[in-house]
Amino acid sequence: MEERKVSYFGRIVFIAAEVFLISFLDYSIANALPVEMARYISLDVLYCLPIIQTARLTALHAMRRYDTQTSTFVGVAIALAWSATEVLVSWPYFPMSAFALNTFTRSVVFTVIGRVLVKLWRERKYAYLDNLTGLANRLDLLEKLETEQGRSERTGRPYSLLLIDIDRFKKLNDDFGHHVGDQALKAMAGILKASSRQVDVPARLGGDEFVLLLPETDKLSCDTLVKRMEASAQQAFAEHSWPISLSIGMTTNIGKNIDAETVIRLADENMYQAKKLKQQMMQGDSGR
Repeated sequence: MEERKVSYFGRIVFIAAEVFLISFLDYSIANALPVEMARYISLDVLYCLPIIQTARLTALHAMRRYDTQTSTFVGVAIALAWSATEVLVSWPYFPMSAFALNTFTRSVVFTVIGRVLVKLWRERKYAYLDNLTGLANRLDLLEKLETEQGRSERTGRPYSLLLIDIDRFKKLNDDFGHHVGDQALKAMAGILKASSRQVDVPARLGGDEFVLLLPETDKLSCDTLVKRMEASAQQAFAEHSWPISLSIGMTTNIGKNIDAETVIRLADENMYQAKKLKQQMMQGDSGR
């Protein structure tokens, strides 16, 4: 968390330095060149660069907090820097009333641009995320699965996909309430994140179905991961006294011989086979 905070403020400092550099270059060119040429050269459009960078940084940092004021503050600061540069270039002949008016109008324009870009970047980010768990959603999963299929086609290395279903999830919702169901889904997302590598893609398809895409992973490695994941889930669910468990289906493929949707469907079919086998074993134990 501290590293993220340092990185965030470090980028803010960089953006501020960028504003001063643009102002310095603008001022220097205006003074270094003959008046006849200087009036035709303008670096003003470069002030849009820190606005764009701030909007993106704000969108990633603030996430869904639409009340963030960072882009507004930077927009006003850039307007002040731009107007102050004009005053310095023309001092002492530049009228202060023009300075005030220019600063106001530029602040308004930069603030509007910044807020629009923040909203666009944030909506783009959340178009690929599941709102409840923060995992990739189906759209993001399909894109990354197709990318992995292409890489597997080139390298000849296998990729695997796990489809995870929470058993008796409806009963959990009915007995304990939907807020407990949401907690279970978030807990499942945490298990997926803890069980995956940085290159893996944990995703939520919807409801109580999750997926874990595993690049460059064969069936043997999948079997080991499934056992570890089931053990982690059993422990986490037991700590909350949740009467739920996991059914996991897997599929391992190489290349693009089948499309992404079919890969998910195969894992889904294998998951239902695993669920059915588990139910038969439970019925057999209860019949003894």
